[in-house]
Amino acid sequence: MAAAAAAFGNISYAYGIKKISREYSVKGLHPERKYKLLSASHAEQRPFSGCHWTQRCYGKASKLMLRSKLENAYNGNLVECSPVQAVAAVEKEAKAEEGGEISRATLIWRAFKLPMYTVAFIPVTVGSAVAYWQTGLFSVGRYFALLASYILVIAWVNLSNDVYDFDTGADKNKKESMVNLFGSRTAINIIAWLLLVLGVIGLSLVAVKAGNPRSMMFLAAAMFGFYLYQCPPFRLSYHGVGEPLLFISFGPFSTIPFYLLHSVKRELPISSTVIWASVLVGLTTSLILFCSHFHQIEDDKAVGKMSPLVRLGTEKGSLVVKWSIIGLYSLLLALGFTQTLPFTSVLLSALTLPMGNLVVSFVQKNHTDKRKIFMGKYYCVRLHTIFGVALAAGLVVARMFAKQPLPQAIGL
Repeated sequence: MAAAAAAFGNISYAYGIKKISREYSVKGLHPERKYKLLSASHAEQRPFSGCHWTQRCYGKASKLMLRSKLENAYNGNLVECSPVQAVAAVEKEAKAEEGGEISRATLIWRAFKLPMYTVAFIPVTVGSAVAYWQTGLFSVGRYFALLASYILVIAWVNLSNDVYDFDTGADKNKKESMVNLFGSRTAINIIAWLLLVLGVIGLSLVAVKAGNPRSMMFLAAAMFGFYLYQCPPFRLSYHGVGEPLLFISFGPFSTIPFYLLHSVKRELPISSTVIWASVLVGLTTSLILFCSHFHQIEDDKAVGKMSPLVRLGTEKGSLVVKWSIIGLYSLLLALGFTQTLPFTSVLLSALTLPMGNLVVSFVQKNHTDKRKIFMGKYYCVRLHTIFGVALAAGLVVARMFAKQPLPQAIGL
């Protein structure tokens, strides 16, 4: 857990703070020629190989370079090149995407949804951090066993979602669907359910070793929530209740059992700290799901999937995002004032506010642009990740540098 606290500094710096000077490039574009993209004031003053950038050129380049970073980063294409070359590459890529010519490698990367597996990492990490804060004990082996097992469960969620959305036609135009990419609905479905079985076995073995069967009751409730969300005959996501369902499943029903599974001699009490920490985790997770609907409204309407954004529209949806972020940080401050969370957790989590502002501004600016708003969910993934790591790191630091009394348990 100490490592998590140290790692937070790097993560928050990378995602939460706008750097003054950055270097970008795309593979194959003469990496020996490199320049720095500077802030507006510097761009007007500093020469690049004997020439000056005007403010207009800077604005165009910075916007396109930001898009290059966001999209090419997921494809492993960022090295170093000149701004002019990168601009040309991004313009070419944008035209290709608009024309439906996205590379298969890009589609496969999107299909695997690797950034989305933070929804497994954060509940495990936050639950473990609360347990460490209360007991001062941490098992590295148990932590990684829980993480690996829960990742298998989330893989089932992602794959089965592709299978059942394929059945209803919701993914008809979704090129990055696993079924559309590999062409075998049956094989993907079998793999999905095998992964679930392996994940449940792993979680059960840890629960038996910890002597905590109650934790498996919580996890069973979480997995049942995942099933209700997407699987027939329920498919509650088609009725617009996917967000509250996943809020409960990824929040309290996932974070609390991972806390309980770090019990050693006796079962840990379910404290107000772990409950409210799980609420924060649930809020950031459900925000990812909400923003993933912006670019799918037309396809959802066509198959009768009444997601919240189908009902609200993108303009009202952008306001929901804004007030959700305001509510998230307001709740964080309230938990600090009531001393439900240690000061270090509140402070470190509050430092992620620039990322929260970025989510709001990006969605408000691009909610009508189907191509651009696709990246909104990845901004939410970043917020979810750094906020969860900050929350966990604060708990670890609080335990390492101050003696905290065990929070009063409440009956559950």
